[in-house]
Amino acid sequence: MPPPGPRTGPVTPPPPTLGSVWVIALAYNNTPNLTNTAAGVFDTVGDLRAHDGTPQVTKELLRNTVELVSGVHDTVGEVVDDLSGTMDAVRSAADAVGVDLFCAGTHPFAQWSTQQLTRTAHYDELIERTQWWGRQMLIWGVHVHVGVSHPEKVFPILNSLLLSYPHLLALSASSPMWAGIDTGYASNRALMFQQLPTAGLPFQFENWSQFEGFVHDQMKTGVIEQLGGMHWDIRPAPKWGTIEVRVCDGIPTRLELSAIVALIHCLVVDLDRRVEAGETLPTIPPWHVQENKWRAARYGLDAIIITDAQSNERLVTDDLSELLNRLEPVAKQLGCEKELALVAEIPQRGASYQRQRRVAAAAQGDLVAVVDALVKELDA
Repeated sequence: MPPPGPRTGPVTPPPPTLGSVWVIALAYNNTPNLTNTAAGVFDTVGDLRAHDGTPQVTKELLRNTVELVSGVHDTVGEVVDDLSGTMDAVRSAADAVGVDLFCAGTHPFAQWSTQQLTRTAHYDELIERTQWWGRQMLIWGVHVHVGVSHPEKVFPILNSLLLSYPHLLALSASSPMWAGIDTGYASNRALMFQQLPTAGLPFQFENWSQFEGFVHDQMKTGVIEQLGGMHWDIRPAPKWGTIEVRVCDGIPTRLELSAIVALIHCLVVDLDRRVEAGETLPTIPPWHVQENKWRAARYGLDAIIITDAQSNERLVTDDLSELLNRLEPVAKQLGCEKELALVAEIPQRGASYQRQRRVAAAAQGDLVAVVDALVKELDA
């Protein structure tokens, strides 16, 4: 990571470069509780690398987690194929050590206090600083990187992208349960994660220079030691020349992963092109962004969201339909029109938080059945 300063802007090729991280949880295959056996999976799977040298399987904060990382690609199909190939290799390694894989924002009944930490200097410092809240981060998500062609585009795009925050969270919400209790939220993960001091919603800077001044202040005062320590839901990633979208809960199926990666790719590229054309992008005040996040986390696809700076409101699924129609030409140009069309199927089938609740109800509240269903969905 380069130091903050005038050279911290994006350095990779312009859009539509794309990459993604899919964070996967490990569970015993006889009792679907979490297992702290990531080291055994890593030893078995070996050193997998993408065509560009990117490590495809990496460690995370907890030893019950494996992070799948794609290389840099041009299309959604290439990214998902890359991650699927890595998933197949990890599944074989997990089978060899008697472990199942699943993906969701949280585990329905696991206790955070029994989970073991990955020991690195970075993670040790994180836990030392955040203590009880840091130890509770028993959560998983999906990150999507989209290339941006110039640093001065980053914050106009990022600020406008916050209008689509509730759509992304509602579609991906998969963490209704925590420590054996239905929380009443579609995404408990979203509200858990923002308890960390450097996590949550990003600030809406006017330009790149303001961001550089912020980074300087954060480093000088010891809030962060590197840019990676800023865990915003949407953040610039200067090392890669991207905007990184970290809004989404863990996504349990490949089809849903394809759909949501396509939606994010289209959103960022569309905004990039509109900035290039000289358009002033729409934004909403930070207090509306914060309220929309809470509504999407609480109500998921039933959320009524604030759609503009004039405080107008709309059901998120109604707004989503219009958004998908607007993005169809962009998707066609990016070669992901089939993947974008899959987004509309999520509300029809039910988002993961809804499916988990249906399984729990059918099993008379047995949350083991929910984990079993998640394992099967990832296998499909």
